[in-house]
Amino acid sequence: MRGEVTAAATPPTASRGLDAPARKLQEAGAVPSTVDSDYKITPNDLLEIEVFGVSELKRTVRVNTSGQIAMPLIGTLSVAGLTPADAEALIALQYSGKNFLQDPQVSIFVKEFTTQRVTLDGALNKPGVYPLTGQITLLRALAMAGGGGQLADMENVMLFRMTPAGKSESEKYDVLKIRKGEAPDPMLQNDDVVVVNRVESRVTLRDSLFRDIIDTLNPFASSYRNVATPN
Repeated sequence: MRGEVTAAATPPTASRGLDAPARKLQEAGAVPSTVDSDYKITPNDLLEIEVFGVSELKRTVRVNTSGQIAMPLIGTLSVAGLTPADAEALIALQYSGKNFLQDPQVSIFVKEFTTQRVTLDGALNKPGVYPLTGQITLLRALAMAGGGGQLADMENVMLFRMTPAGKSESEKYDVLKIRKGEAPDPMLQNDDVVVVNRVESRVTLRDSLFRDIIDTLNPFASSYRNVATPN
C-alpha cells in the first residue's frame, strides 16, 4: 500500500464515483497511488507513515476512535473513511500547503486491519471466520484454522475473491507445492473465502466402509436399502 504523491500540472476533473474527501484531494491536484484503493481506513487501524527523506516525520500511529491521527507540525487529521492513497495525499497536501515541505512524498502502510476478515471453510480442523490482521498468506491462514482435516485434499484448495466490479473470481492452489517452495504463497485480501476440498476417493472409501460395518452389525440394513432404492 505504499505510494507516492505528486502534484499534477493541471488538476484533473473530479470523478462522480469518488467520495467527498477524495474529490477535494483530486481537485487540489493530488494524484495518489491506486494500489489497494478499495480499502478504507477505520478506527483502531495501525498505520506506518513515512515522508521520503525526512526520517524525523516517520510515525507508527493508531487511528483513534474518532478516526483521527496526529502528525508532527500539522497536528490532528481525520483519516477514517479514506483509502490509504487518499490519506497519503491529505498528509502531503498539509505539509506542502503550510509550507513545511516542498513536494513531499508520503507513504502509508497499514500494519493492522481491524475490520477485515477471511472465511476458511471445508476440510479444516477449525473452520470459521478469522480477522485479517496485517498481511496474511494462504499458508498462514490455513495454520490459523488448525491445518487440514483427515480427508483434506491439500492439492485442491480454492480461493474465492470478489473483484471491485462485484464479480466473483476463483483460483485453485496446490498447498503441497507451496509448502515445498515450488509455487508462490498468495496474499489474502479482505472477504476472501478459502475452501479446502475433500479427497473424493477417500470420502467414498470411508462411506463404503461405514456401510459395511452397519450391515455387519445389522444384517437387515442392507435389505432395507434395497427395498428403499429399487432398480
